[in-house]
Amino acid sequence: MPHDVEKSEYRMTMDPSEKVALLYVPNAGPSLPEQLAGDARGLAHLERRDFSAGETGFAGLLRFDHRSPVAIGHITSVVVKLGKNTTMLMRGSRREFLASAVAVAAGNALSAERWPILAYAGTYSAPVGAEGAPGRGQGIYLLEMNPDTGALIERAVFKNSTNPSCLALNISGTHLYSANETSTYEGAASGSVSAYEIERPSGRLKLMNTVASEGAGPCHLSLHQSGKWAFVANYHGGTSAVLPVGANGELGRATDVKRHEGVLGPRRAASAPPGSFAWSGHDRTHSHMIQPDPSGRFVLAADLGLDRILVWKFDAVAGTLMPNDPPSIAFAPGDGPRHFVFHPNGRLLYSLQEEGSTLVTCDYDGATGRLTAKQTISSLPPGFAGTNFTSEVAVSPDARFVYAANRLHDTIAWFAIAADGTLRFIGEEPTRGDYPRFFTFDPSGGFVYSCNQRGDAIACFRVNRKSGALTHTGQYTPIGTPSFLVFLILRSDRGA
Repeated sequence: MPHDVEKSEYRMTMDPSEKVALLYVPNAGPSLPEQLAGDARGLAHLERRDFSAGETGFAGLLRFDHRSPVAIGHITSVVVKLGKNTTMLMRGSRREFLASAVAVAAGNALSAERWPILAYAGTYSAPVGAEGAPGRGQGIYLLEMNPDTGALIERAVFKNSTNPSCLALNISGTHLYSANETSTYEGAASGSVSAYEIERPSGRLKLMNTVASEGAGPCHLSLHQSGKWAFVANYHGGTSAVLPVGANGELGRATDVKRHEGVLGPRRAASAPPGSFAWSGHDRTHSHMIQPDPSGRFVLAADLGLDRILVWKFDAVAGTLMPNDPPSIAFAPGDGPRHFVFHPNGRLLYSLQEEGSTLVTCDYDGATGRLTAKQTISSLPPGFAGTNFTSEVAVSPDARFVYAANRLHDTIAWFAIAADGTLRFIGEEPTRGDYPRFFTFDPSGGFVYSCNQRGDAIACFRVNRKSGALTHTGQYTPIGTPSFLVFLILRSDRGA
């Protein structure tokens, strides 16, 4: 019979520097947990090696996959499958989900000590950068964050003249990967992807190797939850590729390459504001973003030229992609899906359209990989007219707001998330610089950083967690044509 511990008391505490939580459940018997469901599904995953069990219960680590570790604040219940039995753990209060860690169960302890917060900034650095303009960056910049003021201080620059425009950190924070957005690599019509080792305690980068991205203009890069695969979207090549990641972090040659095919959308975006001349990519297929879903079983890619998000089933053993059923979801003709983001609950996806300046809310079925659109809203304030290109979309760490960046209008807008996941425009804040190509939250969720590509600086904003509003802190970090920013908390127990 299933072992019922619905009334068991469980404790879950979070270490934001490690993206892990310590879970302790008494009276659960000697079985080790095997699967996660409930509110935590799609946000965290279990690894049996992290757990210990005894007659009195089990204890161990949950590893969180969402980019912002404090996103677990919305979890109020956890379902853990123990072998053939399903165990429902009692619902807990939000007070139990702490932003620092305590020592509980089985002698495990996570430190709440403040560690250095590093950031790596990607740039356009080649004579031909974004939109054909020359890049003014020098490569990848190493910065250190002041957690009180939000200021970013430059510590080092790692020269890379091939437009390392998108970066990705592995879950353990030991390696950094860059998509190098060029049209040729070793004489072929391809960009490249580089792997770096992160040295302790300095955070400096050591180049390990570089491989072909299997398509021109790689503009987006992401990693599989297992850490064994990297996915790259090649904008000008119209391809998406899978690259193996070796045990030492090095990249291998692509195990699969998918060339996007289909009917191109029209030049004029159906949802564009009045007077818009926004047109950037309906001349061919353009793979603009690629990312696994929260389970790692499906991989999604936004194609701006096709006005679709493609969905593949992913074979995590062979590193191959197989068309899902259905194989894609269509958006309004000409609107051009650019980037998307999953809600931390794994059941919602928000897609941002570059030329239509829209946000589309989709329900997501994690069992089938099916997307269903249910709302379209403008990324711009009511009454806007003229040309705008959107760039980035993100969900706040507390899962209460969605943020979207507008280029030419040069703002970051925020939207309240309703109970059903739909959005309501709340406000916007000027980015204090031209052409915000990317923005992101710091690990605490208290600051937002805008990479203002044509303004040659990263601007810092403080977040009002109650209203979602952004307020400029007065902090600027001068960097030529910045395009990406990723944070790393440098724990001393990893050699620092």
